[in-house]
Amino acid sequence: MDEIIRIENLVKIYSQGQESEVVALQGVDLTINKGDFVAIMGASGSGKSTFMNILGCLDTPTSGNYYFNKEDVTKMDDEQRSFLRSRSIGFVFQNFNLLRQSNSVENVMLPLLYWQKLKIKSLKDFKKQRKIFATKAEDALKKVGLYERRFHYPYQLSGGQQQRVAIARALINDPNVILADEPTGNLDSKTSIEIMQIFTKLNEEGVTVILVTHEHDIAEYAHSTVEFKDGKIVKS
Repeated sequence: MDEIIRIENLVKIYSQGQESEVVALQGVDLTINKGDFVAIMGASGSGKSTFMNILGCLDTPTSGNYYFNKEDVTKMDDEQRSFLRSRSIGFVFQNFNLLRQSNSVENVMLPLLYWQKLKIKSLKDFKKQRKIFATKAEDALKKVGLYERRFHYPYQLSGGQQQRVAIARALINDPNVILADEPTGNLDSKTSIEIMQIFTKLNEEGVTVILVTHEHDIAEYAHSTVEFKDGKIVKS
């Protein structure tokens, strides 16, 4: 299979003053292929969150290389990383991160509006684009089984339904990879199963899924598990 992510000797060091440093990652190597479903595990402080932030172009390594679709992300500037993040990576968070004042459709189409705002020259253009984006957002909500709640606001939705909206938002730009950070952390067991079934279906459709979890039963949905300890991969 073709690789989508390749990490070579990745190091991340955080400075805490002139004489204090924290080594979050110590020479990490990992290859993830297109269509993989990978669970990232490890105790608090093991390096897994730092690793995910680098994968999502939210942080940069101190040294080493990160290749996404064979492009060296470590040589990109902020704008290039931001473009890659918006076009190729979908994010799902434990706390959903939905806007309370926006309904489901509006929350889902936010990533599209963000990248089109500089191109919109008039109110007419905005209304036209908004209609196109709303249709695409409704299609994404259909994929996660929440079309009927498309005009509901977060406070009108259960935790599981809010996470479905968040997954639909992650799908809106047709990403190559979905990064999910503890996506079932705030959900009960039954709802967690439903959410993981959605990730499984998306993966079967060709989306590469990488999720952080501390729950072994959730990790079992993945094809492989990568375990971090003290900034190193101890199992893959």
